[in-house]
Amino acid sequence: MATHAPAATEGLAQRATWNSVWVNLLLAIVQVIVGVLGRSQALLADGLHSLSDLVSDFVVLAAAKSAAVAADETHPYGHGRFENAASLLLGILMLGVGLGMVWAAVHRLQNPLTIVTVSPLALAVALGTLLVKELLFRYMLAIGQKLRSSMLVANAWHARSDAAASLVAAVGVTANLAGLALADALAAVLVGSMIARMGGKFAYRAITDLTDHALAPDEVQAIEDTLAGTPGVQGVHNLRTRKMADDALVDAHLRVGPDLTVSEGHRIAEAARNAVLSRHRALDALIHIDPEDDAQAEKLLDLPDRPRVLSELEAAAGPILLRARALLHYLDGAIEVDLLFPAGTSEDELVRVRKALAELAARRNWLRDVRVFVGGPEHG
Repeated sequence: MATHAPAATEGLAQRATWNSVWVNLLLAIVQVIVGVLGRSQALLADGLHSLSDLVSDFVVLAAAKSAAVAADETHPYGHGRFENAASLLLGILMLGVGLGMVWAAVHRLQNPLTIVTVSPLALAVALGTLLVKELLFRYMLAIGQKLRSSMLVANAWHARSDAAASLVAAVGVTANLAGLALADALAAVLVGSMIARMGGKFAYRAITDLTDHALAPDEVQAIEDTLAGTPGVQGVHNLRTRKMADDALVDAHLRVGPDLTVSEGHRIAEAARNAVLSRHRALDALIHIDPEDDAQAEKLLDLPDRPRVLSELEAAAGPILLRARALLHYLDGAIEVDLLFPAGTSEDELVRVRKALAELAARRNWLRDVRVFVGGPEHG
């Protein structure tokens, strides 16, 4: 099964996130202080955004711990969706912070007399913040991709949105110092819009994953190819996938030879399942074996079950049927029966059985054919 070592994954994810916590805490303190003292709304907004990152980091830490918990009775597929829930919360948080920043900056623009020239120190802090956040983004993204964690990748892009926001803030501060008084507030509007847009994207992606979104078409095709390439598989249909955090759950119907035993069909299903789990990012695969395509499924359920079939066969041929082993084949909307009589059964008895069952098949449209063989084990 394609899984990560839970302890190692959780430890690396937590270390990366704690590093992000300390960096964002330091940046937030510096930005807010300098933003207030330096009279820069853009820098202050960027500082408040850094504070929101602290909240998101703690959400990631809590979710990573929960997602690493092994499957249990109440969560038989594991706790991977905690990552999706955390990504959704991060997206909503970013959306709210961004819209709040836009609202505050627009309010400031509506009162231009309140806009003043910012301090040059604000520009130095904005440029320094830009560099630190870009480095933080690259670090978090590398860890997230290594662990295949959408939650860590989302947090990394959160840091990238911070870097982009810091760039806009730096441009706004520079323009303000150059004499364009409104530039700082305009930069705050742009920063807020960028953050809100990124938050909306993350929230949407998390919602699609939480609502059993399928894997990408190329991944689905790759899984189908793996199933079709399993020895004994004659066809694949009804293949379905749904995301489970960074893995997926797979359901598929495999068509095999109709003359196979149940145990052989089961062996093929297990081989196909193992191939999917070992080659793809699948948490589990549920394989259904079919002797034919499911197009006849409804008609199949209309056919009589084994007790009724055996009862009719015995009624037609007599108690001799109790000595035979009966193999029933439900194929193409009808039933074919193989009767295996033990060695020593007389030819006269076999002739009488064949004649009686041929007459029964002529009267029952669900009974296509009855074949009689000698040399099988005793019935039961």
